[in-house]
Amino acid sequence: MVSSHDTSCGSNPARSVSTARYELITLGDELLLGLTANSHLTFIGASLGSRGAALTRNVTITDEAAAIAAQFRESWARSDVVITTGGLGPTCDDRTREVVAEVLGQELVFEESIRVAIEARFSRLGRKMTDNNLKQAYRFSRGEVLDNANGTAPGLWVEQDGKVLVMLPGPPNELQPMWTEQVMPKLAALGLLAAKEAYVQLRTAGIGESALEMRLQPLLAAAGPALGVAFCAHQGQVDMRLSAPSGGLSEAAIGELAEKCAALLGDDFVGYGHDSLAKVTADLLRAGEHTLAVAETATGGLLANSFTDIAGASKFFAGGCVCYSNESKMQFLDVPEDLLMQHGAVSAESAVAMAAGVAERLGADYGLAITGFAGPCGGTRENPVGTIFLALYTPEGVWSRRLNQSGPRAAVKQRAVNGALDWLRRELVRARRGSRTCGGSACTDAASSAGG
Repeated sequence: MVSSHDTSCGSNPARSVSTARYELITLGDELLLGLTANSHLTFIGASLGSRGAALTRNVTITDEAAAIAAQFRESWARSDVVITTGGLGPTCDDRTREVVAEVLGQELVFEESIRVAIEARFSRLGRKMTDNNLKQAYRFSRGEVLDNANGTAPGLWVEQDGKVLVMLPGPPNELQPMWTEQVMPKLAALGLLAAKEAYVQLRTAGIGESALEMRLQPLLAAAGPALGVAFCAHQGQVDMRLSAPSGGLSEAAIGELAEKCAALLGDDFVGYGHDSLAKVTADLLRAGEHTLAVAETATGGLLANSFTDIAGASKFFAGGCVCYSNESKMQFLDVPEDLLMQHGAVSAESAVAMAAGVAERLGADYGLAITGFAGPCGGTRENPVGTIFLALYTPEGVWSRRLNQSGPRAAVKQRAVNGALDWLRRELVRARRGSRTCGGSACTDAASSAGG
């Protein structure tokens, strides 16, 4: 079985950042059976793209030796850089190292330093190393070893026939830091990747992809055909990348254009680069020395997790409460029983009580609450599936907002979280510059007061 994604064809071009042909071979029956998502394709493809290179093909194959040999020969013959993932472990179905060595005509030699590293890792885990782990201590006779700080299988690097081979272990928590910290710098040193990102990315929220393009169209058109523009929409956010693929615009010119776009976007502009909404919001909380508490039903802890994914969250995040039942809302958040009976758990009134309750219970400056029907079941005539109520408690007051989302449950949950984060982000930006808070004219965009 083979799964292939190819975006170009033809003979090998001269090696450079923009013309080098990269191919990725992902190995594993679990990928072809759909038991594991092929996250390597998106991760490696995105990281190459950020440095001006392009992944031209990804092929997913079985662990069988014949399939590995055939595919590697094909990829090696027509590529400048071949990357393999998986098949470097200690078990009998890990054959990539041995098969590729034979195709390249290289010997595998035992590396004592790898054995020591594997043994030390087992010792730290309080486990005894089995003999089959020594299989991982072999490297190419004319190659280098890529250290694996999070596993036992090291990566391998080979430069041969004017080409580069990169072999990495399959687990993402092992592969990704190895790729970022070791592989990308080595590729950049060979001139196969740009030394830094080849574009400027602007992150936005609260504005759709088409509306974003129309608002910025005069600025983008004035830059001329040398400007490259790409949009990427995801769950209530849109990223825009500005670049100069042909080199017709200087780095300074692209930076100046990005600043003009950011100014025109106003509060819809989240930031430059790759920081998440949660990270940007967290930075604003820390800068103002504010604390936050959250209460959730429909999102089941997803909002709290977006903050606890950030290192140092204890500096601004007081805590969170996932309260699905009415009893838990009353017990932990002091939501009045008569309010729940009169308005229901999915209502503006309930969301407001949750936000105020969690902020007061945990002594936080801000409280953020989400309640709603994420689907696919539930909902009422007045509040169908996809109805989400947010509430924001601030030092100046507490307000609610209704969202109407569509799509599968996971998408509704993520859009609800992003909507809540974006609302808090905008409020913190307004507070920082001294604007009126959500109770005033600055927040007339779909916000309603606690009084309904």
